[in-house]
Amino acid sequence: MSLTIETQPVGGPTLPQVRRLVTAIPGPRSEELRARQAAAVSSGVSTMMPVYAAAAGGGVVVDVDGNSLIDLGSGIAVTGVGNADPAVAAAVAEQAAQFTHTCFMVTPYEGYIAVAERLNRLTPGSHVKRTALFNSGAEAVENAVKIARYFTRKQAVVAFDHGYHGRTNLTMALTAKSMPYKSGFGPFAGEVYRAPMSYPYRDGLSGPEAARLALLQIEKQVGAANLAAIIIEPIQGEGGFVVPAPGFLGALSSWCRANGVVFIADEIQTGFARTGAMFACEHEGVVPDLITTAKGIAGGLPLSAVTGRAEIMDSPHAGGLGGTYGGNPVACAAALAALDQFEHGGLIDRALVIESLALPRLQTVQASDPRIGDVRGRGAMLAIELVDPASGEPDAALAGRIVNAAHGEGVIVLTCGTYGNVIRLLPPLTISDELLAEGLDVLLGALARS
Repeated sequence: MSLTIETQPVGGPTLPQVRRLVTAIPGPRSEELRARQAAAVSSGVSTMMPVYAAAAGGGVVVDVDGNSLIDLGSGIAVTGVGNADPAVAAAVAEQAAQFTHTCFMVTPYEGYIAVAERLNRLTPGSHVKRTALFNSGAEAVENAVKIARYFTRKQAVVAFDHGYHGRTNLTMALTAKSMPYKSGFGPFAGEVYRAPMSYPYRDGLSGPEAARLALLQIEKQVGAANLAAIIIEPIQGEGGFVVPAPGFLGALSSWCRANGVVFIADEIQTGFARTGAMFACEHEGVVPDLITTAKGIAGGLPLSAVTGRAEIMDSPHAGGLGGTYGGNPVACAAALAALDQFEHGGLIDRALVIESLALPRLQTVQASDPRIGDVRGRGAMLAIELVDPASGEPDAALAGRIVNAAHGEGVIVLTCGTYGNVIRLLPPLTISDELLAEGLDVLLGALARS
């Protein structure tokens, strides 16, 4: 099958923006690589799709067999500016030709400072800020908690039901879902507690009502006098794209300010135009004390950051923060190019256009299909939650059948959710309207047949 679409409107290499299947999925070359993977790579590293990428850009990923697949995953919200964005690629090539590493803690360089300056300016709030750079989202979360504990001289940290914060020891403790992220990997870091999340589809509560219940539990089970930080995703990612009811985040933030608790916004999946704002907490007018970022920050290169109030970020002793590769110069060059696109390339508006194109279609199908319990999200971060119509119980099997069918027809789409019953849409912000529509055609067609 092959439908020719105009080349993507923003960024990306000049790849034909088409869904084209020239072999079955997976093709023979991918099958060869899958056999090599099984022989060489730990089986603990799993892959969702049995195809191997050869090129990508705009809204497509081309595999080693020549199949061109519609990308509704963005490498889990990483390639927001488009894969192999020309400005990012040029910045990487130029920096790599100059030097690839010196370690900022040994021989510093301007790129690290420039990224910090940009994040200090772009993140919510007009207060004086500082930034520290790291490698991954989990590493940013670990350091945010470390900084909050040092600043407050308190130990406890509260995370929320359905939250996902990483796979390292501390971040596994913060992450709610056991399988596959935590099961068998304990014991986990201590002084981590969990509170109920605002989940409007399942709890039916307003934001202030849900916050009252969460804060009552925090006060009774932990106590503000012992609590260093609350960490929350403004819209949950792996936990199911749960959008808290209006007022929930604001109530938590206000309580933190009143009680000397650091409010950490984990914007690793939601950040950088993904939700139709530069950061998702802006939808609620919330200004966090610390904000963690990664994923989309550098157009696909590994980089993460903790940005926050200067008095908090400056509290650790010299040498207390850092890492050999943190703020790698090549990744910093990529980040500056990507941040230019997010800030000046119309990508925030593009995320809102994607929402306006996709959300009504999903809601229309929901109205006639009782298996769709909820449609939710913001910008280019949208999801459908699938349930048994009779009981309302999560239907992970249905979600699996739908995404497998979509994969077989050349559309990359991901599941998520504590119960595995949520299909999430994370297209590159550079995807064309036509390709997005076709991807939705395939996905909704698979739903109708399942």
